[in-house]
Amino acid sequence: MRTGIVYNPMIFACNRAKENPGWKFARTKATVALKIVSNRSLFYPKTIEMESIDQDSPLNDSSEHESLDRTFREPIDEVRFGQAIATLLPIELEIGSGKGLFLTNAAQSDPSRFFIGLELAAKYAREAQSKLERLKIQNAVFIASDATRVIATEVPDESLVAVHVYFPDPWWKAKHKKRRVLSDETIVHIERVLKPHGELHFWTDVLDYYEIAVPRIIELTSMNGPHYIPEPTSTHSMDYRTHFERRTRLNGLPVYRARFVRNVQ
Repeated sequence: MRTGIVYNPMIFACNRAKENPGWKFARTKATVALKIVSNRSLFYPKTIEMESIDQDSPLNDSSEHESLDRTFREPIDEVRFGQAIATLLPIELEIGSGKGLFLTNAAQSDPSRFFIGLELAAKYAREAQSKLERLKIQNAVFIASDATRVIATEVPDESLVAVHVYFPDPWWKAKHKKRRVLSDETIVHIERVLKPHGELHFWTDVLDYYEIAVPRIIELTSMNGPHYIPEPTSTHSMDYRTHFERRTRLNGLPVYRARFVRNVQ
């Protein structure tokens, strides 16, 4: 923010909400937080003790909404993916891995599996990959790519033991909902790439997204579900599946979770 300018968070939030119905506003110790839920603005007149939105957050980063005219961002991403998908370890894949919190923790917790993160924002994928290398985690990789294209064209049949989709972009405007990552085409491909007994994990803080995606999964696939997932207990400030789950739960908002299992055919 530039200095010398009087900043009114209420006016700023309202103006941004008018420009973008999907915009979420939060600021350290702000007395007002504006949350846009199901295309409606709700005011929460309480002090919120939480981290300010990072300057490179998806809420500020237009790269989250950019589209690729190719499957992989750079040649190195295609090389890394080819090496990862050829591993002999059971593979779990995350669509939209963001800053990599879930995948990094999962890889550390279970060295017997290999984890692939597909992330459209190259900045996030590069930073998450650098963290893996600093921590010397060798059973995970982050790929800057268009996940829907990778799933459709690059992942072999029955090659994954799990697919994770956590807090995908809701694309609030009706005309943009076709851009949602859990499109009919992607749902069908997810079932195709899962091994028998493989699992699809879908979490979102947007009820509209949940109520549309879950029935489509039921209708388009033969997977068993949705299975109930209880809210996990968090033992410390970063004990959450993703940064978005942390932000949502700290604000006292619900998270909608579903797990599907591919049947043996």
